[in-house]
Amino acid sequence: MKLISSIQYLVLLIPLTTTTGQSLAKTDSGQQNEIKNIAENCPHKQYIFSWNLTDTCLPQPRGGTSKGAPVTLATTPSPRWLALQEPGLSKFEQDRRAILAMTGGYRASFEFLETIGYPADYELARPYQSWGTEYIYLVEDRGEFISLQHIMVMFFQQEEGKLSDPMVMKHWRQDWQYQDREILQYSGNNTWKNHKLSKKEVKGTWSQSVYQVDDSPRYASFGSWQHNASFSAWESGDTWRPLPRREHSVREGYQEMEGINRHIILPTGWVQEEENFKRLSSGTESTSPNYVAKELGNNRYQLLTDFDWSAGDQYWKVTGPFWKIVRQQWEQVSKRKTPLALKKQHEGTPLFMALFQLAEQFGNGELDDPEKAVANALHHYVQ
Repeated sequence: MKLISSIQYLVLLIPLTTTTGQSLAKTDSGQQNEIKNIAENCPHKQYIFSWNLTDTCLPQPRGGTSKGAPVTLATTPSPRWLALQEPGLSKFEQDRRAILAMTGGYRASFEFLETIGYPADYELARPYQSWGTEYIYLVEDRGEFISLQHIMVMFFQQEEGKLSDPMVMKHWRQDWQYQDREILQYSGNNTWKNHKLSKKEVKGTWSQSVYQVDDSPRYASFGSWQHNASFSAWESGDTWRPLPRREHSVREGYQEMEGINRHIILPTGWVQEEENFKRLSSGTESTSPNYVAKELGNNRYQLLTDFDWSAGDQYWKVTGPFWKIVRQQWEQVSKRKTPLALKKQHEGTPLFMALFQLAEQFGNGELDDPEKAVANALHHYVQ
């Protein structure tokens, strides 16, 4: 199997679409024609929080202009949702099944919109919209620990109307731990620290640790699941985060995010809501932070049927053992007692590109000692 090159990975990490770039879901022909007609006559979708009383023209959402393959959205509850609704489950088992219900194949849409600018002369940022088709694989389930890996499998519509070959990209990972007594928290300036929690604080809770595409830490928090007949939801505590990729390549006005993360499980998918405060770096967890703006994020994962995920399956089958080595070495690094600091680049190369190149070599059978290769790579970035 020929794996996607690290350069192609870099291209896929760039925002992929504007409001007009999302492919249509398949429906009956009449409804689909109606949707197309609306899309053609309303090329720029409206925003509820659009600052509609301003006397200036609001910017269009940023992103690329790519279009994906037509997809079919699921219209009946998934087996994972039905398993979550079984009567007589313990609260612990309901929590587990809610987390496991995030697995599967989805059309994902990502939307972020600033709603408040704190400085008097603040200039609102352009809204952000993007999309993807991705499969969420169950990496590990040890009862009180569950690991989920997101893999993007993208088909693009080309100018002549044909679909491209599948483009595969390892995306983010989320690990869930029940009653976790120690989490690796972001503390600013590209640094993470282990934070100990009491038994009382974590009773009945789950931590969620989120990792970058190279399995380096991103952010972690903990919270409780709540369940009812309509949805299950988990909400984090106040959480520090480094700038997301959609921001750090285009924004210079702030250095960190502080916010709340919610996961809402639905019969045919799930939603991730974010409420983020954009803040200037103070170097410490200051009690008087300097905020720039507030944004709301709404990321929808809509369950798909009849989508070809085979390229993602093959990628994960071939490179999964390599990424297991990477996870194991990150786990050892994160156990250090001193703060974990990461360099953004080494000799002009970011860590994710270095590891993607090694993953490609591993998949092609060209890596003799993957443990040593990963250790050498991390050595250049971990401080």
